[in-house]
This record gives sequence, C-alpha cells and structure tokens, in this order.
Amino acid sequence: MAKPTVVLLPVWGAGHFMPMIEAGKRLLRGSGGALSVTVLLMPAPTPDAAVDIAAQVKREEASGADDISFRHLPAVDMPTGHTGVEEWISRILRSHAPNVRAAIAGLDCPVAALVTDIFCTPALEVSRELGVPGYVYFPCSASMLALLLRSPGLDEEVAVEFEEMDGAIRIPGLPPVPPSALPSTMLDRKKSTYDWFVATGRGYMNATGVIVNTAAELEQSVLAAIADGRCTRGVPAPTVYPIGPVLSFPPPPEEQPHECVRWLDAQPPASVLFLCFGSKGLLPPPKVREIAAALERSGGHRFLWVLRGPPKDSRHGQRVPTDAMLDELLPEGFLERTKGRGLVWPTRAPQKEILAHAAVGGFVTHCGWNSILESLWFGVPVLPWPLDAEQHFNAFTLVAHLGVAVPLGMDRRRDNFVEAAELERAVRSLMDDASEEGRKARAKAAETRAVCRKAVEEGGSSSTAFQRLTDDIVRRGAVQIR
Repeated sequence: MAKPTVVLLPVWGAGHFMPMIEAGKRLLRGSGGALSVTVLLMPAPTPDAAVDIAAQVKREEASGADDISFRHLPAVDMPTGHTGVEEWISRILRSHAPNVRAAIAGLDCPVAALVTDIFCTPALEVSRELGVPGYVYFPCSASMLALLLRSPGLDEEVAVEFEEMDGAIRIPGLPPVPPSALPSTMLDRKKSTYDWFVATGRGYMNATGVIVNTAAELEQSVLAAIADGRCTRGVPAPTVYPIGPVLSFPPPPEEQPHECVRWLDAQPPASVLFLCFGSKGLLPPPKVREIAAALERSGGHRFLWVLRGPPKDSRHGQRVPTDAMLDELLPEGFLERTKGRGLVWPTRAPQKEILAHAAVGGFVTHCGWNSILESLWFGVPVLPWPLDAEQHFNAFTLVAHLGVAVPLGMDRRRDNFVEAAELERAVRSLMDDASEEGRKARAKAAETRAVCRKAVEEGGSSSTAFQRLTDDIVRRGAVQIR
C-alpha cells in the first residue's frame, strides 16, 4: 500500500515557500518513514517569482529526497479590483480551490493532512469537504496569530476606525497595543482587504491545528492566551504547534565568500550596522537621503547597506527592485566620505551569511518575520523600520514584548518616513557601548539566540512540538480519497 502523504500548499513569497518546505522535510524525518510529502505548486504571478520557485524546487529535487514530490497546478486568471496584496493572493487561492481539490483527489495514496499557507483559508474548505485534517502553516509570529484570532471580536466591539479609538487595543498575552502599530490591513475598515483579514481570523477556527514559526519560550504569554481561549472570547482555538525557528540554510558556496562577507572579515567584532529592507524593500530618494545623512553623522559607526533600485515590475502590486545605480541614488560624495567604514551594496546580498558574521552588531530591518527570526537566531539586536503589511505590529512586539530592539520614531502617514536626526539617535543608541538602551537590547538578543537554538535541539520545546504534530497527524490516520 502507498505511503500516506501530507499535502503542502505554499504560496510563492520568499518568507512563505521555503519555510513550509523546510517544515515538510522535518515532518518526513519526524515520522520515521511513515509519511511522504506532496507539494502543490501554484504558478507564480511574476517572472522573477517563477524563476526563484523553479530554482528552489530544482535544488530540492536534486537533493535526492525520495519522499517529497512536486505537482504543478494549472494557471488561473489573475484577480482584478483588489484593495491590497493580501486580498489579491487570497483570491488567487480561492480560484485554485477546484484545482487543489482535483489534485488531492487524483493522488494514488492516502492523504494524512493538508497544510495550507497563511493566505489559503479557502483550502481549509476543501480539506473539510474531503474529510482530510486541515492545518495552517503560519509563517509569522504567535503574536500576529493572536491578533488575527482576536480580530473578529475587535470588529464587533469597536465601532470606529481603530486609529480613532481612545487608548490602546487589548490583545491577550501582549502589552497594550497602540492603534498605530496595527497591520496596514486593519487601518481602513471600508476596504475589502480589512474584510479579508477578519474573515481569515474566523476561517482559522476551522483548522485542525496551526503550525507557527516561533519558539514557545519567545512568546509564552501569547501562546498561553491562545490556548486558554482568551483571544477567541472563550471558544477553544485550534491546537497551536510552535515549531520554530524554521530557517533554510543553503550549503555555503564552493567558490570564495561573497564580497560583502569578505568586507566584513576586515571589520572589528560587533562594529557594523547592517541595513537591509527585504527582497522587495524599496526606498524612495527622500528616505535614501535621510539614511545617508544619518550614517555620515552617526559618530563613525561602520555600516553595510543593501540599497536597491526602483522597481521594474509593479503589476498586481508585486514591486520587484532592480540593481541600484549608486551614483544616482546617493548624495554626491557620500561614498568617498564614508570610504573605509561603509559599504553600500546595490543588488541582492546573502542576508543570513551577513547576520551570522561576528562583525555585525545591529540590524536595520523592515521587520518581515523571516528576517526577524534570522536576527534572533544570530543574536543581532534590531532597529525596526517597518514598511508594510504586518511589519508595524512586528516592530511593536520586538520593542515592547521581546525587548531585542531600540525603538525608531517614524511618521507612518508620510510613508513611514524617518528623519535623519532620529535615525542617527537610534543608531548611536543601538551601537554605542555606553548606551544603556542598546546594552539591554544586545543582552536580550544574545539571550534569544540561545533560546532559539535550544528550542530546535532534540528535546527542546520546538522539537517536542514538532514531534507532537507528527504523532497527531499519524494518529488521526489517512483518508483514501478515491
């Protein structure tokens, strides 16, 4: 009889696809050969995303893993008229629901579970129709999960726009949340993207379980609040499995190290501020000028700045950066004046290799959860500069809940603008040895580094949670669809 399979349905984003594939491979190892994994591949919406996914699939297939297979779903029409990328992706997933149903029904082996991405709540309806346990792979924090689960209640309890509220928002397990820290999807309740957010919170209640890319020790109070039903007004929430950090570490290149890494080799320990705003992080010229001014005036602190150029493709809201023309973007003479203590890199950079380097002492990040986990894994304290999506909420939790960041003041109404003087202050606070604020963030970051690594060791909290997930999937049994 064919081995039961766990079906994975990832989306194509950098912080979504590989973490789910890594989780699938861990599931294989944890099952002791009792399970296989089948990955359903939706066509990516942009050429660059398609190339990235194809390369990742090729690497996995070349690794020789016998129990993981990939199946391509047919293309669907791209939706129009959306009010945000989250809603757009979710509508693509709804269009794919018949394809997902047909692909699962066409498998020649029993199906033990369907694991969907954060955006894929329509797939939970498919799993329910087929009688297959449905799990959500949640590549964000447990705090973000708590907010999603709490959102239907907030929608009923708060009559005005959240930014018009008096006081803070109460999310069980977290400090009081200022409305300015809410995800962008919650800031305009008239938009359909807001309706998507609330509906997603409701939809998760239909899941068998939620697999979260976090470690229990990082977010204990939040996980306890979810488990106790405090985020869902007393209604039991699905079982949560905190299995993180799940991070993908490709093998080191056989050729010489990356130029950024070689530059870091010549810098003193913990002396370099690393600035990187994600794979799609784009900074307009006014922000570039403010950063440049702050770095020049920051007291001689060293820096490695990944600066990307204007987008070449803005279809469907998918803004893809180009390689930067530094002479056009940076103030005249900046590179010469900072020569020796700064490197501005105009294209993609190996973020994990850079964060792992002993010379890096701080990280200015857009606060995507994958980047946050990487900084926590390597014990690098943070200056949070959120740009979009749930990143403002992540920034709040980094400062107020995890304590690994120095706050950075910004004007969210001016497209998250940060004045040069404020960035200079924050850089000095994070990097200066004499700064008490920076000392606390550095100590907390070092503590989280140890916590993250212990969690994924054999017998650690995440390793135990993952084994519990695997055992639960095996124990529930598999369904022969045909």
